[in-house]
Amino acid sequence: MTAPATPTTGDLLYSDVEDDLRASVRALVDKQAPWDAVLARTDTDEAVDTDLWKRLTGEIGVAGLAVPEDRGGAGATWREAAVVAEELGRAVAPVPYLGTVVATALLLGTGEDELLAAVAAGERAAVLAVGATHGAGSPVPVTVQRQGAGDLLAGTVTAVVDAVTSDVLLVPVDAAGGLAVVEADGDGVTRTTSESLDMTRRLTDITLDGAPARIVEGGDMGRDVDRALRIGAAILASEQLGLAERCLADTVEYLRTRHQFGRALASYQALKHRLADLWVAITQARATARYAARCAADDSPDLPVAAAVAQAHCSEVALLAAEEALQLHGGIGFTWEHPAHLFLKRARADALILGSADHHRTVLGDLVGLPR
Repeated sequence: MTAPATPTTGDLLYSDVEDDLRASVRALVDKQAPWDAVLARTDTDEAVDTDLWKRLTGEIGVAGLAVPEDRGGAGATWREAAVVAEELGRAVAPVPYLGTVVATALLLGTGEDELLAAVAAGERAAVLAVGATHGAGSPVPVTVQRQGAGDLLAGTVTAVVDAVTSDVLLVPVDAAGGLAVVEADGDGVTRTTSESLDMTRRLTDITLDGAPARIVEGGDMGRDVDRALRIGAAILASEQLGLAERCLADTVEYLRTRHQFGRALASYQALKHRLADLWVAITQARATARYAARCAADDSPDLPVAAAVAQAHCSEVALLAAEEALQLHGGIGFTWEHPAHLFLKRARADALILGSADHHRTVLGDLVGLPR
């Protein structure tokens, strides 16, 4: 894939390349992971649609969009990665995209080019072994330690996103050790799937007991992890945007076709006002999400502020959109056979992953010098 031209300053509109990418991802996801297939998968032990993920990484190259071509990637930017997140959020697709984004952002700042190229090609899956609710702007929690002077690790990390099918764990260790690369299926590693509200994105508890590791030399673990989490927050905002847009579109379509007392539900002014308010909120969310993605793509110094604003706003808009969809669909929206609950659960879980809205508002206040 050829890198698109650098967008002009202030340009948050979608480029032709991004529109083409969106069409390709949507066509594949709609065909292979319609909502009824996603719902059916929640009743199985197969937490991830591995076939869909292989096609997304192999045919479209979604795992390596933001990786330069000379390092094994597609040579695009985080803007294109954000467009993919929108489409996967729209479909609540059970694939490890968010975990891959954070791991890729972290690996880009290291010399681990061989591993980075394998992740970009979809040959290996890597995740950052940090609890799901930890957000950027806070010290990285270190719950794993090196045993003695060797390269064996011991400790536990709970509720890790997208670790259930990962091949490699990127584990923050003690300050002297920095970051460690651990084979997920290696000796001394135990992964346990934990209960999760969002059944399309299950969390994993990881226990290390004498697990062999390779310590990443150089770099600043705290700084690199924090930047990766900020990029993850920016991409997650786009996922929330896609989910909110799907909820609005489905609700509008339902109200247009559903009739009561001889009138289409969409003709009632009270319902129109609720949808109009939601449309305005989603439009605002699109602006904040696109700006955060652009800041990530441009390596802008404004990324910390942009990511915090996007998460503080988009997480609440996605949740509002999912709640409105559930209520405005009436009785059918409360049934297991309707996808509304899938969107609501993903929105609720996303509102906590990589830090809550309150966390990001606190971080934002610190960044701009506002007292708590």
